[in-house]
Amino acid sequence: MQRLHIGILLLLFAPTTVFAGTLEDAGDIAWVCVASALVFFMQAGFALLEAGFARAKNTTNVIMKNMADLSFGAIAFWVIGFGLMFGDNPTGWFGSSHFLPETLTGSESVFLLFQAMFAATAATIVSGAVAERMRFGPYVLASVIITALIYPVFGSWAWGSFFEGKGWLAELGFVDFAGSTVVHSVGGWCALAGALVVGPRLGRFAPDGTPRIIPGHNLPFVALGVFVLWLGWFGFNGGSTLAASADVGIILVNTHLAGAAGMVGAYVCLALLGRPVLMTTTVNGAIAGLVAITAGCATMPTGFALLTGFIAGPVMVLGADLLDRLRIDDVVGAVPVHAFCGAWGTLAAGLFYADDLFNLHRMLIQLLGIGIAAAWAFPTAFLTFWILKRTVGLRADTLHEQRGLDFTEHYEIGYPEFQKELLHGGKG
Repeated sequence: MQRLHIGILLLLFAPTTVFAGTLEDAGDIAWVCVASALVFFMQAGFALLEAGFARAKNTTNVIMKNMADLSFGAIAFWVIGFGLMFGDNPTGWFGSSHFLPETLTGSESVFLLFQAMFAATAATIVSGAVAERMRFGPYVLASVIITALIYPVFGSWAWGSFFEGKGWLAELGFVDFAGSTVVHSVGGWCALAGALVVGPRLGRFAPDGTPRIIPGHNLPFVALGVFVLWLGWFGFNGGSTLAASADVGIILVNTHLAGAAGMVGAYVCLALLGRPVLMTTTVNGAIAGLVAITAGCATMPTGFALLTGFIAGPVMVLGADLLDRLRIDDVVGAVPVHAFCGAWGTLAAGLFYADDLFNLHRMLIQLLGIGIAAAWAFPTAFLTFWILKRTVGLRADTLHEQRGLDFTEHYEIGYPEFQKELLHGGKG
């Protein structure tokens, strides 16, 4: 029995290997095409999750913002973002070629498609945090800036280039395989900036600062959105190999177990705190675990992947408490899930690196990357939202916020059979 226990531990904490695809083989290209479709499907998960967390009067507006991230963001990434992030990068700071790319090879085009989905994911993280009070037009402008500039510049430091040169953080040995920091923390810091500039929803906090719960209108949507996101994460992490290797299975197992452990970690945290075990919190725990493992899914032993996901659950729960104390209104919990758990997962990728655990030098590089991401994304996003607020206006009028942004912004509502008074009451 003792030998059995030792064998199980060795399997759990056995080292994995680092994967690096070249996208030259037809099978590799086919796999990345499938992975791109899975990451595209994550937008449906975000739409369901965010719409479910919002009130019925704002569902159309939330979905429109997700569509804007995918559509406006894809064009902005093709025009500018891809070149900044993956173009020739001899300085290590940003790409200087492949803007408006029209002569890419087939494999390069597939890589562009895959990375465009990542850019949309980074932008979509923001929409949930600022839901129910931010106007659609300014949101589109912010989304374009995030996908064309904020996200690609940091991405060039950590991942660039796909052609010539290498990002300066990558040269230092920064580990972020599929984007716990590059995608999720950057998106999370942008979400925090947006939530701060636009301010909380009406009635979200009492005059003395006590947080008031504003329930989402459709919790089955929330749960279904998490299932869709979980499915998409297999493409998000697995596709980042850029290779159809059999060893992709290790990445997928690490991803799945970390997501499961994130849900368990959130449950345990709520139970230890003596709180109700809310479905909305525990499913966010699963997303937190998935975010956290994204950096180290290819370089982390499976047991440590489980541990990384488990710790992400309490990080998310306590992070949400912190936002409440600071009177920051984040409708879906985007900041604790993506910014905080993305940072934790990136640190964990250095702590639990296979065959070289707890290497102080690597941990310091990871901390540097985490700090640089926050120092770049948060101020630039804050400035973006502040300028939009001062120029075109960021927040919906009070009356429009009370009536809901579906009708006042888009002249249609999500549930016409149950919201007839909005259709006949005029825009106001």
